[in-house]
Amino acid sequence: MRRVWPDSFVEEANLTVNMSALRRQLGETPEGQQYIETVPRKGYRFAVPITQIPTNGIEIPIQQIGTTSRSVQSVPDPPDETPVGTAIPDGRSEGRSGFRSSLLIFSLVIVALAGFGYLAYRYKANSHRLSQPPRRLAILPFQNLQRDPNTDFLGYSLADAVITKLGYVSELSVRPSYAVQKYRSQVIDLPKVAADLNVDTLLTGTFLRDGDDLRIACQLIDIKTQNLLWKGAFDLKYDKLLTVQDAVANQVIQGLEVTLSPTEEGRLRAEETVNPTAYEYYLRGVDLYSRGDFPMAIKMLEKSTELAPHYALSWANLGKSYSANASFGLVGVEHYRKAENAFARALAIQPDELDAQIYMANMFTDTGRVEQAVPLLREALKTNPNKAEIHWELSYAYRFAGMLRQSVAEGELARQLDPGVKLNSSALNGYLYLGEYGRFLDSLPRTHDVSFIVFYRGFGEYYKKNWQDAEKNFDRAFELDRTVLHANIGKALSFGLKGRKPDGIAILQALENTISERGVMDPEAIYKIAQAYGQLGDKPSAVRVLRRSIENGFFAYPYFAADPLLDGLRREDGFATLMNAARQRHEAFKNKFFQKPST
Repeated sequence: MRRVWPDSFVEEANLTVNMSALRRQLGETPEGQQYIETVPRKGYRFAVPITQIPTNGIEIPIQQIGTTSRSVQSVPDPPDETPVGTAIPDGRSEGRSGFRSSLLIFSLVIVALAGFGYLAYRYKANSHRLSQPPRRLAILPFQNLQRDPNTDFLGYSLADAVITKLGYVSELSVRPSYAVQKYRSQVIDLPKVAADLNVDTLLTGTFLRDGDDLRIACQLIDIKTQNLLWKGAFDLKYDKLLTVQDAVANQVIQGLEVTLSPTEEGRLRAEETVNPTAYEYYLRGVDLYSRGDFPMAIKMLEKSTELAPHYALSWANLGKSYSANASFGLVGVEHYRKAENAFARALAIQPDELDAQIYMANMFTDTGRVEQAVPLLREALKTNPNKAEIHWELSYAYRFAGMLRQSVAEGELARQLDPGVKLNSSALNGYLYLGEYGRFLDSLPRTHDVSFIVFYRGFGEYYKKNWQDAEKNFDRAFELDRTVLHANIGKALSFGLKGRKPDGIAILQALENTISERGVMDPEAIYKIAQAYGQLGDKPSAVRVLRRSIENGFFAYPYFAADPLLDGLRREDGFATLMNAARQRHEAFKNKFFQKPST
């Protein structure tokens, strides 16, 4: 081991891990048989026929890792060519030349694999490359075995804790918490859930609290084979909740035979001791955030940070809650400021805390600081290049800056890694801004009960001049949730289609006033208000709001230059100046983040 893996921390268990890697590389025979089988208490065997190839005494060179080359003398041809599939022995002689030849071939595979494993280990540690599709895993909310509303929060929040822990493992593509929250407290059809989430592995669990005692049972299931990869139970005191995420995460790693880099191993070590009450407040806050109750989530997470000021995850989730309340709750600038401070505290404690990096970047983009968002996201990719949310947020940032093709590429990569990424809450706007309206509509989630998505379905139809479908979707979005900013913009456009332009303008004016009073800074949404003013014929207001959008950080100049909804404004006073300001910032961004290196 010292010769093959010098200066590395490698245990004997790496044989198992590398066997798993070799199995993945080889795949299966056309008949579905694995090439390598495990023989209990003996070792491994190559399980398919082997054809002996005469070497006529030619030496086969083998490069020994880290030293000079050696050679292995060829073995004489066996007296027969009977296919061999014998287990590697545990020290007892088989007495068959065919076996010795098979063993030599298999040994060569192992030596080659060891060399490959060493090189891959070094390369992975240095470049965090995407070597192969990661294992796709969903961790479903744990089911409460008793009807107790006071402990129901544990089901979602404990699953979220394990998801967060495994989010640093690049060989896993773990579905984010928002993708699995709909499976709380319901009977699970495993094949259907796996198909819906596009995963090959599921972790399910149950919990039961009895006073200070807590019992948690989990099982890890390979959906394709229906094999139980791991099953276990944990009996612990309630004040030891923090240990659950570490124990379950490590069992998942072992069950899936995942190879970890040294950095990933460090991140998977047990958390430092956290005040049990602070941790419970943290779990309650996470659960409340998932239910959209941002004010109560903030209260819980504030209590958590008071009791455990050095726990990075509490600060990260507090920042996320402040930011969501500022944007969706239209609370505005005060909570954006608090969110930034909370994210900064999280990153000061743990510089590679992914949630803090991702959601701080999202807040920077929303508040017109996309140039600060991109470095955070690119740094996060170094920690886990397979995390779909990072690519999605890059897509979001790039479109603000007008890098539309790059935005689409990152968005599609995010959906390739996780087809459900932001499934019910976001749209791949890059296609819309490129004028590819059909592809935009096709890319939208199929849901018909989320106001934000229904608005965008109407907006795509509006661009295509399918006025009746646009009006229908705008009205539906407004019915679903009148508090959503986009739904109000859609309703204003719907009034315009009905010939009631003054009513539409009144809605836009009320939105403007709310945004001004509360300091809401989402410049992409503000741009849509400018578009709506222009479509309803209020050109001075359209130019005024357009200026606010660009100054606040939405400078997608290639979109502006071709946007047909701005055509009625292009001769207005000040419009050309605004376009020039957007173009300059767009070019500066492109030169900073996409400039080709000099040769």
